Amino acid sequence: MTQAAASADKPRRLKLTPVERKASIMLALLFASRMLGLFLLTPVFAVAAQAIPGGNDATRVGLALGAYGLTQAIMQIPLGMASDRYGRRVVIVGGMVLFVIGGVICALANDVDWIIAGRTLQGLGAVSAAITAWVADATRPEVRTRAMAMVGASIGLSFAVSLVLSPVIVGSFGLSGLFWAISLLGFICLLIAGFAVPAVPRQEEDIVQARVRDVLSHGDLLRLNFGVFVLHGVLMSLFIVMPGLLAQLGGYDSGSLWKVYLPVIALSFVAMVPAVFYTETRRLHKHALEAAVAGMAVVLALMPWFTDSFSAIFALLVLFFVAFNVLEALQPSLVSRVAPAAYKGLALGFYNTSQSLGVFLGGVMGGVLAGQGRGAHVFWLSAALSALWLLTARGMKQPD
Repeated sequence: MTQAAASADKPRRLKLTPVERKASIMLALLFASRMLGLFLLTPVFAVAAQAIPGGNDATRVGLALGAYGLTQAIMQIPLGMASDRYGRRVVIVGGMVLFVIGGVICALANDVDWIIAGRTLQGLGAVSAAITAWVADATRPEVRTRAMAMVGASIGLSFAVSLVLSPVIVGSFGLSGLFWAISLLGFICLLIAGFAVPAVPRQEEDIVQARVRDVLSHGDLLRLNFGVFVLHGVLMSLFIVMPGLLAQLGGYDSGSLWKVYLPVIALSFVAMVPAVFYTETRRLHKHALEAAVAGMAVVLALMPWFTDSFSAIFALLVLFFVAFNVLEALQPSLVSRVAPAAYKGLALGFYNTSQSLGVFLGGVMGGVLAGQGRGAHVFWLSAALSALWLLTARGMKQPD
C-alpha cells in the first residue's frame, strides 16, 4: 500500500463548518457570560453582605447565594421543553429578561431579603438546557462533543474569572455596583441570543421526545448527576465560610480578596490543564474522575485542621481548585459520552437540574452551619459528601 493510500484510509478529524464554529463560539460566550453573572456574587457576598441589614445572618446569606439554584432546578426541564416547542432563541431571550430584572432588584435592594427575591427571579430564567439543545441543533453528531466541551469548559472559566473580578468590582463600586455589573452581563447575553447566534434548523432529537425513565434508569448518568450535585453543593457551602476565614487570617476585606483568589486560580489552572490533556489523550476519564474526587475529599477533610494558618489554607485552596477545575471540565464531557444519542438532550437537562439543586442546597447547608457557629462542620460534611461521591463513581464504566 502506498503512503498516499494509507493516508487516504486514515480517518480524518472532521472540522467545524463556519456556521457550526460561529454558533458554538457564540453559544459558549452566551453560557459563559450568564454563568459569570451568576457566579460573581459567590466569592465576596459572605463578607460584603455584612454592610447591609440582614447580612450578619449566615443562614439568610446562604439562602441569597443559593436561591437561584432552586428556581433553576424547577424551571430547567420545562424551559428546555418550551424551547423545543417555541424555539431556542425566544425562550433564552425571555429567560435573560428575567435575569436582568432580578439583577436590578438586587442592585436596588436595601436588605438581604430583597436580594433573595432578586436571585430567586434570576433563577426563573433557567436556560442552560435550552442553550445546550441549541448547540446540538447547530452541530453535526460527529463534532458535537467538541462543541459541548466548549460550553462545558465555560463554567469553570466563568467561576475562575468571577473569583478575581468580583472583589475588584465590590472594592470600586460596592455591592450594588456588583449587581449592576451582573445585570449588564445579562443584557449582553440577551443581545448575543437575540442577534449573534446564527439561525439553524432544529434537530429531531428534541428533549421533549425522550423518555424521563430512560435517563432515571441509566446508572452512569445518575452517578454523574450526583457528582455535579455534590461538586456545586460543596463549592457554594465552602464560599459561605471561606471569604470570612481569609479575611480573618490575612486581613483581607471584600475588595482585596482578589489578591488571594488570583494566585489560587492561576496555580490551579497551571496544574489542571496538563491533567485534562493527559486524561483526554489517554482516554482515562474514569480514573481521572476518581482521582480528582478523592483528592477533593482529602483536601476538604484537612481544611478544619488548618483554620489558624493562612499559608496552609491557601495551599489547600489551590489543591481544591485543581480538583474542581478538572471535574468541571470532565463531567459534561462524560455526560455527552455516556448518554445515548436518543436522549442526550434530556440527560443534559437533568444534569443541569442536578447542578442547580446542588447550588441551592449547598448555599443553605453552609449558611445554616455557619449561622450556628459550626464553620468547621461545613468542611467535614463537604468531605463526607465527596467520599460518598467517590464510592458511587467507582461503579461507573469506562466510557468509549
